[in-house]
Amino acid sequence: MSLPAKVMRDGLLEKRSSGLLQLWKKKRCVLTEEGLRLHNCKGGGDAPSPAWSSKAKELRFERMATVDCVEYKRGLVYFTVVMSTGKEIDFRCPQDGTAWNAEIALALVRFKNLQAVQTGRNRHLSSALLGSTGEDEELL
Repeated sequence: MSLPAKVMRDGLLEKRSSGLLQLWKKKRCVLTEEGLRLHNCKGGGDAPSPAWSSKAKELRFERMATVDCVEYKRGLVYFTVVMSTGKEIDFRCPQDGTAWNAEIALALVRFKNLQAVQTGRNRHLSSALLGSTGEDEELL
């Protein structure tokens, strides 16, 4: 059984719908060490409450490629999360304080770095278990 992921930020973001009208929909977003969870808003309030859906869409870092296309307009920050499949998901948030795009990008970099370190450790361990490769032995 795994421990629940540490919550790094919890708050509101607006996500552009993928439909024909591409409307901005308010979402409660929870940024964790593993990705971004998006909860639908059932009511009209700003604070997380029972009106927030318990069912969430999860954008996992292992499937994310990058966070880019940052634009500042009329007090809002617009940014795009690009998935490894090429799918782009547009978001916007107020410009005040620490922007969501920066926090998501930093968490993504941290996740990718930890993944790379783990891969390196696994390679090192597997080569140690297989024995010497002969690279460090002197020729006679």
